[in-house]
Amino acid sequence: MSFLIRQTLIYAVPLMIVALAGIFAERSGIINLALEGIMIFGAFIGVAFVRILQGVMVPSPADPENMIGLFDLAYQSKNWLSLQGYMLLTMLISAALGSIFSLLLAFAAINLRADQTIGGTALNMLAPALVLFFVRLIAKQNTLQLLSGDSAKWFMIKKTTLGFDKKADIGFLGETFLNKVYLSTYICILIFVILSIILYRTRFGLRLRACGENPQAAASLGIDVVKMRYAGVMISGALSGMGGFVYALTTANCSANGDVAGFGFLALAVMIFGNWKPLNVAGGALLFGLFKCIAAAYSTLDINGDGIYALANIGVSAHLYRLLPYLITLIVLALTSKNSRAPKAEGIPYDKGSR
Repeated sequence: MSFLIRQTLIYAVPLMIVALAGIFAERSGIINLALEGIMIFGAFIGVAFVRILQGVMVPSPADPENMIGLFDLAYQSKNWLSLQGYMLLTMLISAALGSIFSLLLAFAAINLRADQTIGGTALNMLAPALVLFFVRLIAKQNTLQLLSGDSAKWFMIKKTTLGFDKKADIGFLGETFLNKVYLSTYICILIFVILSIILYRTRFGLRLRACGENPQAAASLGIDVVKMRYAGVMISGALSGMGGFVYALTTANCSANGDVAGFGFLALAVMIFGNWKPLNVAGGALLFGLFKCIAAAYSTLDINGDGIYALANIGVSAHLYRLLPYLITLIVLALTSKNSRAPKAEGIPYDKGSR
């Protein structure tokens, strides 16, 4: 059960944070279909930045005449805080570059008043092509990987990381939330809570939502609709870029290949299912994360801890398990779309002269 909860969180958290990215854009009045593309770009930026950090050489404490890699130094000296610091720095870089990348959508949608659906689709087509071009340029292959090791070696928090013995019993909660987990999971949950409060409990959030419901009325009260919509899209881009790196870190072994397994589109489905409300989105993300976990680990999933892998023994094709998350997405959207209420002004270019 600990494994199931851990893996569900690993799959659910990127969906949560990227679905929240969609909420910020659409609550400001801009349809952001480019979540997938920005995730792909953020994943590439994150992996590339970690590679750059790995390539930084510093003098060895034991022998100053010899050079050692920054990551190797931290690992050999068991300086886990430094490694977690490098990961947090990479999350910030991915968020910053994702925000900059999203300006393409913001400029097209706000300044040029272009069709926002087409603009988002264009970014979804541009991102993987751009990423694969740079991956081929850097790595001479179709997948960008770390120079050495993997995400589990450098960034995963284990019992031994916290000072416990490898065979120590730390209880159900300890095994679930402190063993074989990533700090990025809890950082993203914290960011999700803080930004949800900002969106619904602050003046900034109120103004942002007003621009997505009735921008003319908001402008009449002195709110700069253009600035608020830019802010919504840039926050959306930052969260999507961060979510892309978190996906690459936790589920793709810190590699980038121009693909995030449709997580951006799943996040859009979670956002619609959650009716553009953060609490509902969190529940939807956990639901989809559970089915994604089952799809990925059904053959080794011991639900009751009795040593029996029930899902692997019932004779269902592996393809059906892999299809489950996307099938559930279609079913849930079909059942809930009638009750969904999108922001009234989303997708409509802002015109100062209209009333």
